[in-house]
Amino acid sequence: MILLEQGELKIDVMSKIFKELEKEKYHIIGGHSAYKKCHWTHEYLVTGRSCYKGKFYGIESHRCVQMTPVAAWCWFRCVHCWRLEPEDIGLDWDDTKMQGFDDPEFIAERSIEEHRRAVSGYYGREGVRPERVKDASSPKHVAISLTGEPTLYEKLGDLIKEYHRRGMTTFLVTSGVRPDVLASLEEEPTQLFVSLQAPNEMKHKIINRAVVPNSWNLVMRTLQMLPSFSSPTVLRLTLIKGMNMSDKDIEQFSKLIDISRPTYIEAKAYMHVGPSTYRLSRDAMPRHQEIREFSKKLEKATGYHILSEHAPSRIVLLSQLDRPIQIGNAWNQKWDWSTKDTEDDINGEYKEAEKGCTEE
Repeated sequence: MILLEQGELKIDVMSKIFKELEKEKYHIIGGHSAYKKCHWTHEYLVTGRSCYKGKFYGIESHRCVQMTPVAAWCWFRCVHCWRLEPEDIGLDWDDTKMQGFDDPEFIAERSIEEHRRAVSGYYGREGVRPERVKDASSPKHVAISLTGEPTLYEKLGDLIKEYHRRGMTTFLVTSGVRPDVLASLEEEPTQLFVSLQAPNEMKHKIINRAVVPNSWNLVMRTLQMLPSFSSPTVLRLTLIKGMNMSDKDIEQFSKLIDISRPTYIEAKAYMHVGPSTYRLSRDAMPRHQEIREFSKKLEKATGYHILSEHAPSRIVLLSQLDRPIQIGNAWNQKWDWSTKDTEDDINGEYKEAEKGCTEE
């Protein structure tokens, strides 16, 4: 589509963005939302292996809808992000202002429909149990993350309410750059995640590359607000070798943890996939053993203790709780948060990053 602007022909930027997202297997919903089948949805349907959210919190991987209400807008341009950024495809667009907002009920229904459509292709597939596909067609959980910054969608609270009205649980993942939106949510998510990579303002500028002023102070306001939430909260630390894993970084992260007092800390390795490969080398991707060592040091610095880990996702869970709060029904007599992890760290979501493999 071609638009006439100030006497010059210009490419319709949003059409270009959505076309690129569709190449990456995103299902576009309406004017600004998207769904994408998770690696672990595929993995559970084919092999029965669950993701770290299943091990830590009981989320059933095949019944989890991975979606975003904000497919192309974010106030950060993080160096480690595997999502599409303007310079990746030679475009320029306003990352801060959405032009319109689809109805929350429409987004909820369509995202569930797209999940059902994605899993329906597994019926009749060799080695896939039909009952798993049937269960997957009745999703019970929504991960509101995927790409973009969800808090830029002005009807976010209503969207969360729509999923809850359908008997589904919700995980909301945010960069914490909109404390005003989080403070005004009419309904909290089942669990709130704040994704944090920088232990201080200087590294925030280097790693997160915000496109709005005062972004570090906005993140700090969110961290200060976290103890006021009634839902469990998670501080997700995305760890990048050579950027935020030093002893000094741990000391500074511990101060932020003391401010935010999250229910959980997730220490997770950066993944060298997608457009992040334009900005970082594969050497920036830690192995699980390095995440484990970082977490042991963080344990000593914070008083949070290591509760569980999931090597295929290169992630360690810390908490002051004795056990995680169960949200979904993935736990069973043979496998839950306390099960010793015997799988290696490339037999999972890091397989593509290490070996250039895909899930299909």
